Amino acid sequence: MIEKNKIILCFIFSLALFSCRKDHPSAVKKDNIDITANGIYVINEGNFQFGNATVSYFDPDKNTASGDLFQPANNRPLGDVCQSLYFFNSKAYIVLNNSGKIEVVNAQTFVSSATIKGFTSPRYFLPVSNSKAYVTDLSSNAIAIVNLSTNAISGSIPCKGWTEELCIAYGKVFVTNKKSDKIYIINTIDDIIIDSIKVGYSPGYIREDKNGKLWVLCAGNPSKKNNASLHRINPATNAVEQTFSFPSIDDSPWRLKSNGSNDTLFYLNNGVYQFPISAAALPLTPLITQGQNNFYGLGIDPKNGTIYVSDALDFVQKGIVYRYMPNGTFINTFKAGIIPGDIYFK
Repeated sequence: MIEKNKIILCFIFSLALFSCRKDHPSAVKKDNIDITANGIYVINEGNFQFGNATVSYFDPDKNTASGDLFQPANNRPLGDVCQSLYFFNSKAYIVLNNSGKIEVVNAQTFVSSATIKGFTSPRYFLPVSNSKAYVTDLSSNAIAIVNLSTNAISGSIPCKGWTEELCIAYGKVFVTNKKSDKIYIINTIDDIIIDSIKVGYSPGYIREDKNGKLWVLCAGNPSKKNNASLHRINPATNAVEQTFSFPSIDDSPWRLKSNGSNDTLFYLNNGVYQFPISAAALPLTPLITQGQNNFYGLGIDPKNGTIYVSDALDFVQKGIVYRYMPNGTFINTFKAGIIPGDIYFK
């Protein structure tokens, strides 16, 4: 499985000696960080078992970047392998995979107010009400239920395999499962799995479009000759309405994102691809070519469509984030942390 291979690759490179590469990103601002409504957040995984995960911040108006928001605000490191970030009710929930925890911070100051512990290998966080959230997991064979009032795990939903991204629609939560060919559906009132939808093998990413339809990106399984695929699901009926299969067994699409109007999808596949939801076929050529870069993370600014793509370089030194106009024209770069993953916007 391609994503698992990337995780293993990150671990291997983490054990290598630190190396240097000359580049010319914009200036790094370390102190007195002014977080604005237009700010961009980059979660940096850090090296596996090194405890050097960070959250970088970029101000596009001033063209300045900060190395980390968490440690200066809390006088301690964030933790080991930053997996995802979610903004909710003036707070930011930072999921630390290998640390098995979630740091709850003030969204403006990044001062920690709580640490939610007890996870095995948490991946993604989704509030399903003002008092309850679900957290997927790599290896616990369960989805954790978190009480947002007490900031503690209050229960779990058994679900075998590697659960990944979540999306709520029609009062139901749809969960991808990378160790299967199914999307699982949870009743948020009873916290139980009520149904499943068969898609391609290894579904990992899910997005809702402007019409309320769900799009699921599946990695496939090259060893079993299962090609990657993209599926459109009607969440009202749980029916798969459309399926697009990637032409080559070597295609490895991931990091499914959408623009601010939710009418266009983007994903990485040795380049950045753009897919309008009305398209009749998958794009044959990338909007942005990868070249010799190591594209790893992706984000689309919902306000103006600016495309952000992170480059993990050698998985040891600090990475770079490239900025592009919506048409794919290069703008500039800024420095991020070690293994910059997903890019987030408030």
